[in-house]
Amino acid sequence: MRRRAFITLLGGAAAAWPLAARAQQRDRVRRVGVIMNYTESDPEGQARCSALRQRLHELGWVEGSNIQIEVRWVGGKTDRMQTYATEFVRLPSEVIVVNSTPLLAVVKQLTRTIPIVFAQVADPIASGFASSYARPGENITGFTDFDVSIAGKWIEVLKEAAPFINRVTVLRDPKQTNHDAFLRVIETTGDSLKVQVSAAGVSDRAGI
Repeated sequence: MRRRAFITLLGGAAAAWPLAARAQQRDRVRRVGVIMNYTESDPEGQARCSALRQRLHELGWVEGSNIQIEVRWVGGKTDRMQTYATEFVRLPSEVIVVNSTPLLAVVKQLTRTIPIVFAQVADPIASGFASSYARPGENITGFTDFDVSIAGKWIEVLKEAAPFINRVTVLRDPKQTNHDAFLRVIETTGDSLKVQVSAAGVSDRAGI
């Protein structure tokens, strides 16, 4: 997802908080829990957090004054996802921000009342996170970075770049239901291009 879109999303989510409530409760520090599926040293993760802080500041939310932003870094580790998500739910947080499908799945199971804002989640409707793009429903909203149909383009571009390729292996996480939808599109496109498609189930970096 583009950084500009990320800034717009989170800024819009903050702006959507009821204006009257914000005016009445500026003296109360509001906690925002951010869980990033990066390591803390990852420059992309740091850039996204900086974008969030900057946009909230532009909207009048000042750290140490009326808002407290707490960031946790999970680096793809499932146990950390559960630990930090549980921590932010129990505190509680005013809103929880997550940036991946596995993180969203974990947080969704823990709360139906705390607002959740997501980014970098593909096909949130098929994954059961949202009812529709226009009206997500429940306590979840966010930004999806691409649609399932793009999976066919991946194979097309690959074939254009390397016409000699006739076999590909797709890495998929069995825990992520949207991966099945991507795989089906890839298989269909592969058939039309005479490319044999196989799948390998992986759920962590070691597996990859």
